[in-house]
Amino acid sequence: MSGLDIPAIWAFVIAFAVFAYVVMDGFDLGVALLFPFCSERHDRDVMMNSVAPVWDGNETWLVLGGGGLFAAFPLAYGIVMPALYAPLIAMLLGLVLRGVAFEFRWRTERWKPVWDIAFTGGSLVAALAQGIALGALLQGIRVEGRAYAGGWWDWLSPFSLLTGAAVVIGYGLLGATWLVMKTSGDLQLRALRLARPLAALTLAAIVAVSLATPFLEGKYWQRWFEMPGILVAAPVPLALAGTALLLFRSLADAHDYKPFLLSLVLFGLCFVGLGISIWPDIVPGRVTIHQAAAPESSQIFALVGVLILVPIIIAYTAYAYWVFRGKVDPDAGYH
Repeated sequence: MSGLDIPAIWAFVIAFAVFAYVVMDGFDLGVALLFPFCSERHDRDVMMNSVAPVWDGNETWLVLGGGGLFAAFPLAYGIVMPALYAPLIAMLLGLVLRGVAFEFRWRTERWKPVWDIAFTGGSLVAALAQGIALGALLQGIRVEGRAYAGGWWDWLSPFSLLTGAAVVIGYGLLGATWLVMKTSGDLQLRALRLARPLAALTLAAIVAVSLATPFLEGKYWQRWFEMPGILVAAPVPLALAGTALLLFRSLADAHDYKPFLLSLVLFGLCFVGLGISIWPDIVPGRVTIHQAAAPESSQIFALVGVLILVPIIIAYTAYAYWVFRGKVDPDAGYH
């Protein structure tokens, strides 16, 4: 692989894994977040059945992202993990509670309302923790030498709470548009009514985070508002505005598939904006991908395995979505 920028390839692999996790686990976390707005037990059964065939495979991408960071960029892993232990542990505990609630809810009638609360609560904790971790990473991590030099509570700030709220709202939008695509009748209409304000709140959250981010780090300002970075960055907000307009129009016209697909595009554009802000750093403003990279021989060895496994994962994931495509039958679900 002589001549190839192996750390850049690994950075793309990790970014792809994180994005795949966010959009795939995002909508089923979002479905859980909408439980309080759908009180009918039958509606909740249909909501869970809409994600039941695919939800437990989404964490594959989370494992790939975390494992890839450890294998390819051990220095970054050693800096980022101590800085984000609290939100990451909270995220994992939330995902565990969500998973347990998902299975136990179908095994009881008496305690079903309790497991409904656990399902929503675990998903809320996981989504909020993911957003807080993102905000803590963006706002900067204190590094001295080759180690984390901050305190236990550095991750908690107004900006990280803003990004946490933004992720919760965005996941709610993904969940609502997923239900618009997968359900019918009264439940679909309820999902449409929820999706419209969630779309507006998501757009407002994106604007708020985007306005705050350039003031966190001098490099962010340079990449967004100074030449030549502005030439790369300028199309992103324009594309985001166009996508938002199409999303609102598709919701107004009550389309089945377009709102969910456009919501995914919205998340994708946010991810591109994030990449513009931090590239080529892996610890924003502190450590670049090349400074944090493992020896090239180690990266190549691990990359061979990734190049074999990732297409397999994509193939069986796509097959699962294909098999369970279409509307959920409200009278004959997965469980």
